[in-house]
Amino acid sequence: MAFKFILTEINKGTLYIRINRPEALNALNKQVMREIKDVLQQNIENFDVSGVVITGVGDKSFVAGADIKELATKNAVSAKEFSVATLATLNYIEQYPKPVIAAINGYCLGGGCELAMACHIRLASDKARFGQPEVSLGIIPGNGGTQRLPRLVGKGVAMELVLTGNMIDAAEAFRIGLVNKVTEAEKLIEACDAMLAAIYSKGPVAVKLAIEAINHGMETTLNEGLQLEANLFGMCFSTEDKTEGINAFIEKRKPEFKGK
Repeated sequence: MAFKFILTEINKGTLYIRINRPEALNALNKQVMREIKDVLQQNIENFDVSGVVITGVGDKSFVAGADIKELATKNAVSAKEFSVATLATLNYIEQYPKPVIAAINGYCLGGGCELAMACHIRLASDKARFGQPEVSLGIIPGNGGTQRLPRLVGKGVAMELVLTGNMIDAAEAFRIGLVNKVTEAEKLIEACDAMLAAIYSKGPVAVKLAIEAINHGMETTLNEGLQLEANLFGMCFSTEDKTEGINAFIEKRKPEFKGK
């Protein structure tokens, strides 16, 4: 399927999704979000895809925010509808059973920061800049910024970023825990590939269940999360991958997982 605002490629088990609106600093609109969800849905059962990298075209911007011209046309009802529809895509990314890495190559503001936070792991170029500047427009973040940000960096830091609308650099984003790693700009995709290669060497079923355990456990009490973990831990012991992984360890050889 041809897409208008994203470029896609599958290489060595990784689906690369590049948001392609450089004239608008890759700003998000309804069509961009629909296309991202569509390509993820198309590849959820694709055994040639083991993981995903989402990034922006060009060297200036990952996603500089939502499309302000599109937002300007909305009223209270259509704005809520836009938020709900966008959150459906971001929730889909967060719950995707294959690892999703945000390769943050430049401005990561507003909706762009919210998109990055929905990804499982965030790697940033040293040129990246982050922020939730919505209050400067007289609105609040509408795609998870007031919810995912405090879960990642803590309430106080999230309050500061959201209420001031200030922008921070990649080093500060790493310090507060917003991103997992910062690399030189030209090595960003290479770093994503290296991290995914490490993940791909592990049991695919275990990776899927670990994503589920962490995501759902964050939304429950500790005791409920521990019970979920125990259930999924037990489920692993019904898989061929568990047998292969344990046998390979005992036999001191590299495991050959089949995702079963």
